[in-house]
Amino acid sequence: MSPDRAALRHAIERGEEEGGSVEFKERLTKDLHATEGRFESLAAQLRHRVLSGDGEATYVVGVTDDGGIAGIAPDDFSESMDVLSLLAEEADAHIEDVETWGVGDGDGIVGVATVREGSVMEDDEHIVVGTAGHVDHGKSTLVGSLVTGEADDGEGGTRGFLDVQPHEVERGLSADLSYGVYGFTDDGPVRMDNPHRKSDRASVVAEADRLVSFVDTVGHEPWLRTTIRGLVGQKLDYGLLTVAADDGPTKTTREHLGILLATDLPTMVAITKADLVDEERIREVEREVERLLREVDKTPLRVERHGVDAAIEEISETVVPIVTTSAVTKEGLGELDELFERLPKTAGSEAANREFTMYVDRTYNVTGVGAVTSGTIRSGTVEAGDELLLGPMPDGRFREVEVRSIEMHYHRVDRAEAGRIVGIALKGVEEREIERGMVLLPADADPTPVREFEAEVVVLNHPTRIGNGYEPVVHLETVSEAAAFYPEGGQLLPGDNGQSRVRFKFRPYYVEEGQKFVFREGRSKGVGTVTDVTPAE
Repeated sequence: MSPDRAALRHAIERGEEEGGSVEFKERLTKDLHATEGRFESLAAQLRHRVLSGDGEATYVVGVTDDGGIAGIAPDDFSESMDVLSLLAEEADAHIEDVETWGVGDGDGIVGVATVREGSVMEDDEHIVVGTAGHVDHGKSTLVGSLVTGEADDGEGGTRGFLDVQPHEVERGLSADLSYGVYGFTDDGPVRMDNPHRKSDRASVVAEADRLVSFVDTVGHEPWLRTTIRGLVGQKLDYGLLTVAADDGPTKTTREHLGILLATDLPTMVAITKADLVDEERIREVEREVERLLREVDKTPLRVERHGVDAAIEEISETVVPIVTTSAVTKEGLGELDELFERLPKTAGSEAANREFTMYVDRTYNVTGVGAVTSGTIRSGTVEAGDELLLGPMPDGRFREVEVRSIEMHYHRVDRAEAGRIVGIALKGVEEREIERGMVLLPADADPTPVREFEAEVVVLNHPTRIGNGYEPVVHLETVSEAAAFYPEGGQLLPGDNGQSRVRFKFRPYYVEEGQKFVFREGRSKGVGTVTDVTPAE
């Protein structure tokens, strides 16, 4: 809910006039307003309002015909937005932004919806890139410059576009996942003037023919767990590892690279801060990065030498393009733009044809909407009005819920496919009941809660050996849970590849064969693949 009622006051003051762009609606219902005949008439009315406003209309919902604030129940407001979204789609438009306010004793809702001309892009024109790298190696600054097109001020100014917590801005350190978005049309990049404005992000989604979303992770060692969640728990198409030219590869660089490659994610490396060093130092760091990649059996490909075409053709689980960049001088940003504009989607092609699944990464409670879960759609398609299962709950059961609405980067959509980062408002559950690591599935699914499973694991680093009862934290999709390992034969040594039974310590989760995971405890770490799922006891 927005506490500032300026948008509401302004819309009511402008009033509902013939030939104007403002429309008052007390309530829209599927039974009455989405029926044949009435629906077409209302869609034509919406189209007229949009054209009158030079491509933008304002719908005030929860008010009487004369602009009196009535307020409607949250469920009624959600249904009204669903109907308005259908009307907008029929009129070749979309809901770009919705602001809501509580009225009366707080049970009533009044809202202002901004409807803009144009439909939403196809899902196959959307790639998701996960960033990684050591703290202060320029991840957020580089992404901030890409999504805005602005050069950095040399003090990390553009990174502020991605930080979501006040203490992050104050300290200059990211402490949680943050997100950025920009896109492309035939005329070139579509960027944001101010990423802090929800409308800017929504406009990019609406205008671009191709979209690039960034999941910006955390470089500081204490938050490695959050970084792993960002790289393992999202449906990423590519990884982008940053290495500062003035610092070179570090222990954290190696750890982040290991996580990216362990998940078989096609990855590129951006050497950042080229403006701070001379040419000789840049070449030295490039050689260090090449050696680091060869140590893990990957083939480096310098874009400066071989070109963008070669990078697009060769990038894979084994070939890693390297681009030298500076957010201050914008060196290398053009090459990254071209890469992101042309790279094919990798995560959603096959997944789009499977049943819908999405692991919960974050939860919110939104006034007038209720519980909202966000995450990256792992497979399938979801639409507003779909009935789903949410769980498992701590007792192993799944809860029946309904999709109220779907948003992507503050842009309301009627449906979304695999690979999209979305927020899904749910009916039938309270926000406090939802936990990270739960999954959303189709209502007709018959999921089994999993407390224990078999896996093939590789121990990447451990001071001695892994024995029965070893308890690291397992990161699988968005699940981050302590689990006990019981290796086949009783032990696994560093570098060993073997089978192990894995049992979550506190509660069951939804796990499928073939899923990859990372486990970590102190300096010890490893990767694994689920080979056999055992029902919870």
